[in-house]
Amino acid sequence: MTPKKLFLFLLLCLVATAGFSQSQTGPLIRIMVSPAKADGIYTTGEEIQFDVAVYKFGKLVPQAAITFAAGPEMMEPTHSGTLTLKEGTGKIKAGKMSVPGFVRCKVSYTENGVSYENTGTAGIEPEQIQPTTKLPEDFRAFWDAKKRELADIPLEPTLTLIPEKSTHHSDVYHVSFKNVSGRIYGILTKPKKPGKYPALLVVPGAGVRPYQELHADKDIITLQIGIHGVPVNLYQSSLYQDLAQGALANYNTFNLEDRERYYYKRVYLGCIRAVDFIFSLESFDGTQIGVMGGSQGGALSIVTASLDHRIKYLVSYYPALSDLTGYLHGRAGGWPHLFRNAYTNQTAKIETSYYYDVVNFARFVDIPGLYSFGFNDNVCPPTSMYAAYNVIPSEKSLSLYQDAAHWRYAEQSQEGDQWMLEKLGVR
Repeated sequence: MTPKKLFLFLLLCLVATAGFSQSQTGPLIRIMVSPAKADGIYTTGEEIQFDVAVYKFGKLVPQAAITFAAGPEMMEPTHSGTLTLKEGTGKIKAGKMSVPGFVRCKVSYTENGVSYENTGTAGIEPEQIQPTTKLPEDFRAFWDAKKRELADIPLEPTLTLIPEKSTHHSDVYHVSFKNVSGRIYGILTKPKKPGKYPALLVVPGAGVRPYQELHADKDIITLQIGIHGVPVNLYQSSLYQDLAQGALANYNTFNLEDRERYYYKRVYLGCIRAVDFIFSLESFDGTQIGVMGGSQGGALSIVTASLDHRIKYLVSYYPALSDLTGYLHGRAGGWPHLFRNAYTNQTAKIETSYYYDVVNFARFVDIPGLYSFGFNDNVCPPTSMYAAYNVIPSEKSLSLYQDAAHWRYAEQSQEGDQWMLEKLGVR
C-alpha cells in the first residue's frame, strides 16, 4: 500500500470510528461526605457527625484544607468552618436537632484555583416527620367534582403507528385523547400478538420533551404521556426548548392563586384521562394496571393512584410537589419550592396549594406501592418526601439509596421495574 493510500485508509478509519471515541471527563478531585452512622439516621438530641475524605488519583490527599457548612437541609447553615485533613480524612461535627428532619453538610476543597464540592445528608428520625400542609375539608369533594367534569368529555382518541419505532414484538403509536382542556399526547407500546395484556402508565418528570417507547420486548401495554398538550414525537425539533424557555417557562406557577385554574388541574385530570384511554384498548386485560414515575412523575404516580381506584400498583421515585408549605414553617418544602420566596407567600396561593399538595393525595392511597429516593436530593428534599410517605395508610415499601441526589442508580431503576412487572404478572 502506497503512503498516499495508507493515509487515506487511516483517515477513513478515523472518520468511521469518530462516533465511538468521544472524550469523557471526570473530576480530578473526589470528595466523599457521609453521615458517620452506617444507616445515616440519628435520633433527636443526638450529636450528628459526618465522615469526610478527599481523593486524587484514587489516593487520599494529605493535609487537605477544606471548608464546611452544615445545617437543616435547604436552610441557612448552623455550623461552618475550616478543617485540615492530616491524612486526607476526618470528621465534622454538625450539632444536634431537637425535631425530626435532615441535616446536610456541604464540603469544599480548592486546588490550583479550582473548587470542588460535595454534600452528605443525615436523617433525624425521618419516619416521625409530619406534614405542614393542611387538608381542606372539601378536598375529596373538590376532586370528585373535577372527575365528573372530566367524565362528561368524550375521549376521542387518535393512534398513529410509528413504523420505525415498532419492533417484531410490539407496535408503537403516537397517541392523543381529549382532556378537560386541550389534549394529552403520549407514546403507546402494544404487543402485536392478539390477546389480553396488563398495562403500565408512565407519568413524566418536569419539563417539556419528546418520549420514547418502553418495554417493547415484553407482554405489556405501556403508555408514556406528556402533560402539556403538545405532540411528544418531534424527536429532532427545537419546539420543546422553545416552549420550555418561552410559553411554558415556570408552568408550575401558572394561576396558582386560583384552585380552579392552577396549571396542575389539567395535569392531574390528564393522568386520569390516560387511564381512561388504556381501558378503551381492546388488548387491555381490564384489571391489571400500574403507574410509575420520578420527581414530578413520582408525584403524579401518587396523585393518579389516589384519584383513580382502577390503578392497582404504584412506583414513585423521589416525589415532587410534597409538603409545599414547609418553607412557611422554617423547613424545606417540596419542588417547585413555591413558597421559598416571600413574594409568592400570598394567602390565595397557599390555599390553592392545599388542593394540589401530594401529601393530601398520599393520605388516600389504598394500594401497594414502592417508594425510592436518596437523602442528598436538593430538588425534592427528603423532609418533604417523608412528609408524604409517612401519611400513606396502605401497604408500602421504602427503598432508600442514602447517598443518591436527584437521580437514581441503574440498580434502583431495575428494582422498581422488576417490582412493578412482577406485580402485573409480566415476565
